[in-house]
Amino acid sequence: MVVRIEVNGEERSFDGDVVTPLLDVLRNSFFLTGAKDVCREGFCGACMVHVDGVPVISCLTPVGLVDAKSVLTIEGLGDEGDLVPLQRALEEEGTVQCGMCFPGIVMSLTNLLAQQPLASRDDIKRGLCGNVCRCTGYERIVDAALTLARNEGRTDV
Repeated sequence: MVVRIEVNGEERSFDGDVVTPLLDVLRNSFFLTGAKDVCREGFCGACMVHVDGVPVISCLTPVGLVDAKSVLTIEGLGDEGDLVPLQRALEEEGTVQCGMCFPGIVMSLTNLLAQQPLASRDDIKRGLCGNVCRCTGYERIVDAALTLARNEGRTDV
């Protein structure tokens, strides 16, 4: 079956088994490797993407469920020359570690700050539940998101 998906604003199609995990389609068919293949059990958050604006764990999402939907990956947020405010705040705070969990963290925070532009520290911590990082204690990540929420209160993160 052909599955049609808008990925980062571009119409794409996948001709294959509809139960193929969205993560595999993104990485192996569309060559978008930002969503990371880490746990394959849905608990680490490293493969987080947005489907029609809702965060989903792509390793557990069959591609057939995203037919005719819009998928946003970390690659669709911004690039090195044009970072979104959240990415800039995280970079300025020096939060990036090894990179395995970070795309999922950014996608989770992007959704949280879009929903709650003036999020509190507790809101941000709750928003990161489901994102496991073995490199950091999360405090600089929370601080960066909190600074952005306090100083900018922007919904375009």
